[in-house]
Amino acid sequence: MGRRFFELLYCGNHFIRTNKFAAFYLNSMFYHSSKDAPSLQWYQNEFLKVKELTHLLGNVDEVNARLVDVKSNSTFFDDDIEREMSTFKSLVRELVGSAIVQHKMKHVQASFITNAKHESFTPFSKATERDHMVVDSLTKVSNFLNVSAQQRKVVHLRVCPQVTQHRIWTGALKEVLNDFAVDLDFLSSQGLNNDALLRGQIVHSCLKFLTEIGVFSDTESSSWMKLSPSKMLASDPRKWDVLVMFNDLIECCKKEVRLKFHVAKAEIMKEGLLHIKDVSVDNSVGYKEAQHQESLVRKKLSKMLGHSSRCIFTLLLYYLYGRVVDIEVDMRGGVYANGSDGKFCLFMGRILTSDSEKMVGRGVKQLDRALGIFKFVWEMAGMKGNLDLQGHMWCVGADSRVVRYRGNTYFVHGICL
Repeated sequence: MGRRFFELLYCGNHFIRTNKFAAFYLNSMFYHSSKDAPSLQWYQNEFLKVKELTHLLGNVDEVNARLVDVKSNSTFFDDDIEREMSTFKSLVRELVGSAIVQHKMKHVQASFITNAKHESFTPFSKATERDHMVVDSLTKVSNFLNVSAQQRKVVHLRVCPQVTQHRIWTGALKEVLNDFAVDLDFLSSQGLNNDALLRGQIVHSCLKFLTEIGVFSDTESSSWMKLSPSKMLASDPRKWDVLVMFNDLIECCKKEVRLKFHVAKAEIMKEGLLHIKDVSVDNSVGYKEAQHQESLVRKKLSKMLGHSSRCIFTLLLYYLYGRVVDIEVDMRGGVYANGSDGKFCLFMGRILTSDSEKMVGRGVKQLDRALGIFKFVWEMAGMKGNLDLQGHMWCVGADSRVVRYRGNTYFVHGICL
């Protein structure tokens, strides 16, 4: 019955209405918080539940608390499936910490890495290394890497001039709005968007504003070379009044739970908009004045957005990956010294519901983005030593193997007892 319900979820729709009683239920306790060392019998019992959940959740991924059907690459909402996914990942975290899985993982690493210099180390042996983490600020990354206060200042000074460029700032705003628009459209198609017209008009107005200041023109052209799409009086230059529209968008969407992540990201970008609200954005002026306007935006954002700012981190995500969604990892991992020659290894993990090529590919790319942010900060801070990157993915019934991607190593581990 549970399996049949799950198959009916994917009928080509992006969003599915919640049915709290249709899904297959298992006990939704979070097992990884247990203080007592579980017995072998406990592991065996929970492994059976993990197998059942793997069967139920096959080809479903969860990214930033949003469920994704990997086959169709569509997102959907379902409270029951979300709870089962949380239970599934909680159980897997506990199983990964078991002596049996740890021993097998160590053997797999030894088989694939012939030059391993730290044979006594096994990733994710500590409970804290198996905790979930959302990477959403430079401060969180710096704390993880033990970056000193002085080095954090260096990171801020090096990062800000790059991520506050006009094309990065406006491009990130566009990405936030386009993400908003996509989900608003799908909600409307399902009859779930009560204020569809108003919300859509606000998003359209914001995008129109950004278009009119030359955001989406050829990136090879400077702003002063772009033709102004509308005539504006010299005595009444435009300001960054898109801030008012962002406030309106947040206000009319904040009660819709399905849009909470978009609302949160809009709130984050508001921080930057507040600091530049009085800067002119008239692109009908000459070269020097246009350059001055863009320079003012850059200077104000660099000065006012501190190291802990989630706005500056969002700009960094867009600068590096062309995306604005915060990065999430199922297991936060850690850093360990890889030998005595100044080498370190950063490792993080993902939990998969299948080992299909698509699912593994998604896992690798998600880990690559997460690991890449940490290495970027490591290098910007001038940390001593070379930082190698290593990703791990777990799935019931998977064949243990290694995937190489962009020069880094990603392990696929099969879970079995």
